[in-house]
Amino acid sequence: MERKMEENTVSDVDAGREAGGEDALVGNVNKLIVSPPGYSGTPRKGHLVFDACFESGNLGRVDYISEFEFDLFIRPDTCNPRFRVWFNFTVENVRETQRVIFNVVNFSKTKSLYRDGMSPVVKSTSRPKWQRLPAKNVYYYRCPDHRRNYVMSFAFCFDREDDVYQFAYCYPYTYSRLQHYLATLERRNLPYLQREQLGLSVASMSTETQRKRQHAIDLLLKSLFEKM
Repeated sequence: MERKMEENTVSDVDAGREAGGEDALVGNVNKLIVSPPGYSGTPRKGHLVFDACFESGNLGRVDYISEFEFDLFIRPDTCNPRFRVWFNFTVENVRETQRVIFNVVNFSKTKSLYRDGMSPVVKSTSRPKWQRLPAKNVYYYRCPDHRRNYVMSFAFCFDREDDVYQFAYCYPYTYSRLQHYLATLERRNLPYLQREQLGLSVASMSTETQRKRQHAIDLLLKSLFEKM
């Protein structure tokens, strides 16, 4: 799968850090190339490329710790900046047998099922079915180095260089998938099913109209980015 890489680097993230640290995260990473400090050449295999600019994606910042370790900062919920739980992002440009540790360093939950055996899910382009990571490779703890936030660390070994890997907090269920499911039910003309509008948004639009409008905006922004 070929996908154009935007010329984003770790220096782009540094600007966000200076503007207010993890609380200043205003958008998802977009084809962010994370190379070793001081490296300015063409990205090599193993210089990971992170992306969360897709529906249900969430990853606001990536800090390079070492060749094998990366700190990840997730963006807060839209309606409450105190809640930081969900993550969903892709990684590509990996090296075969490359082992990494990802630390999601700004969780807001004090209690998590990650402490009781739950683990993140992963899939890749050649293995599109979600699978849970081994629980033995997942750790959830409080870290004094990150404002005493809770950190979830997991270890992973990439095994196919041409694959794009996707990691998520748990199995994603997007708004588009829900709309597709509801449309499928409507087409069946079931006698016991009736779909009605429940309410309007603050802009007095139905949720479906709002989704279509947002989709059009996303397509426009994507087109502008590709021309830059």
